[in-house]
Amino acid sequence: MSTVPRACVIGWPIEHSRSPLIHGFWLKSYGIEGSYTKQAVHTDDIEAFLLNIAGHGFVGANVTVPHKRVAFSLADHREPSAVAVGAANTLWLDDGHLCAENTDTFGFMTYLGLKAPRWRELDGPVVILGAGGAARAIAFGFLEAGVSDVYILNRTRERADSLAAHFSGRVKTYDWQARNTAAEGASVLVNTTTLGMSGMPEIDIDLADMPAGGVIADIVYSPLETELLSRARKIGLVTVDGLGMLLHQAVPGFERWFGVRPRVTPELRNLVVEDLRSLKS
Repeated sequence: MSTVPRACVIGWPIEHSRSPLIHGFWLKSYGIEGSYTKQAVHTDDIEAFLLNIAGHGFVGANVTVPHKRVAFSLADHREPSAVAVGAANTLWLDDGHLCAENTDTFGFMTYLGLKAPRWRELDGPVVILGAGGAARAIAFGFLEAGVSDVYILNRTRERADSLAAHFSGRVKTYDWQARNTAAEGASVLVNTTTLGMSGMPEIDIDLADMPAGGVIADIVYSPLETELLSRARKIGLVTVDGLGMLLHQAVPGFERWFGVRPRVTPELRNLVVEDLRSLKS
């Protein structure tokens, strides 16, 4: 069996994933003999695949939709980040044991700190739009950072309430119709919904009364500047795009599999931006 480390990203479908582009860039940049590929694994086959990941020749994997919860449930060891979100996007083997973490929290909070380093200085709640897996990961990040007021608003209130229950009431929920009021005093507002994504409707939300220096983050990265970010920038708010989260969430996994902690550089960002543009041409 080859000693060259091999990792992959698993999903169904998987063609959309840009993880091979990111990890391939790092493998080449650091001169590492290894590989990172896409593996399309159907929902009927995912359990068997993950339980024999070494048999498929992999030292670990990223996991994307719709397999993140299954990956979490099958892991022998779960990092606090995975437990907090109830899903795993990064897997590795430790002495034959399947280990899992969720690096979305790391990816979002790291990029937020780089793009909006003064976000902690603002006196206001954090408002998160959406109640899916990304919202859970980001809510966990803010709670870990010591934010006392985290509000969740979702188009379906029940999903928002379910997220709040997951965090034992440490976050508050509001009806989607209250999003303008919630935004008025928010120090940070994060969109984790698909609204604003290419081909989707824009978010109807009023940002005019957000405090000076307020931060608008959008995890959508296609388009790179969503209509929400464009409006925020025009009225002087600090904006954080979704591509940074995608790039930084890849860092811990690469280090697990290949033994080098990679850097997110302008060259890598430009490579992914050009790839995104090529899909539209």
